[in-house]
Amino acid sequence: MSVHEHAEHTLAEHTHGEGCGHDMINHGDHVDYIHDGHLHHVDGDHYDEHIAEHTMEEHTHGEGCGHDAVKHGDHTDYVHDGHLHHADGDHYDEHAIVA
Repeated sequence: MSVHEHAEHTLAEHTHGEGCGHDMINHGDHVDYIHDGHLHHVDGDHYDEHIAEHTMEEHTHGEGCGHDAVKHGDHTDYVHDGHLHHADGDHYDEHAIVA
């Protein structure tokens, strides 16, 4: 699991929980909330932005893999099950959730 060093939103702005209007997903040993295309995890008085990772053992993205390629800044991501995957070493980072 990767974590950005900054929080996208504070608890004062919005409190995630049952009935808050955001989908919950299991992420390792905790729950994250999908908020504006980001995975939020409570960390003290703010939310960390988590990134789901998928291993390359599950699937290798590339030309002819069956997933749409999307130019994303200086690299290419692949649309996979509603997520943008980007190769990072031996796993894929989730760059965004495609709505």
